[in-house]
Amino acid sequence: MRKIVVLLFVSIDGVIQSPGGPDEDVSGGFKYGGWTVPYSDDYIGEVMFKQMDMPFDLLLGRKTYQIFASYWPHQDESTSLAAAHMNKAKKYVVSNNNVNLEWANSVLINKDVVSEIRKLKEQDGPLFQVYGSSNLVQTLLKNDLVDELWLKIYPITLGSGKRLFGEGTIPAGFKVIQSHTSPSGVVVVSYRKSGKVKTGSFE
Repeated sequence: MRKIVVLLFVSIDGVIQSPGGPDEDVSGGFKYGGWTVPYSDDYIGEVMFKQMDMPFDLLLGRKTYQIFASYWPHQDESTSLAAAHMNKAKKYVVSNNNVNLEWANSVLINKDVVSEIRKLKEQDGPLFQVYGSSNLVQTLLKNDLVDELWLKIYPITLGSGKRLFGEGTIPAGFKVIQSHTSPSGVVVVSYRKSGKVKTGSFE
């Protein structure tokens, strides 16, 4: 079965909205777009490259797809291995609306989303990587479709904005696969789903 891996930049208080630039997503009056930039360093770049340097397909929401489609196809693949991997990957775009599938090798999923994703997971192929796509991530979490979380947790609180774990997240246990801290204080941690929540007592 194919894994679904969610890769996100997240603040200490769980915000994932608009990490890369001021105008990426200002919905809800969000005013801290680009909050990851001051913490960028070579280590984070190396981590991102390593996570992209493997076979994968992309599973994206409409907004993230459109941002990526406006950028990656225009990069020089001879000098950017990340661009080569992103452009080569098959892109599955989840949207209730029609989407201009301008990026090569793109497929639209707009009906029976959960069942279609379950079918994709059962097929042979590489893992799915999910970037951004906050609404899609909520759907995946609510329907127990996320196998791993590859997070970069930034030493900042944002107070408001779209959050990684919203209402309806299924309780689940996770195991830490690996964890490191960047020179700028970003905790890079990967979690794998490990089963149901376990409880106990200190009495």
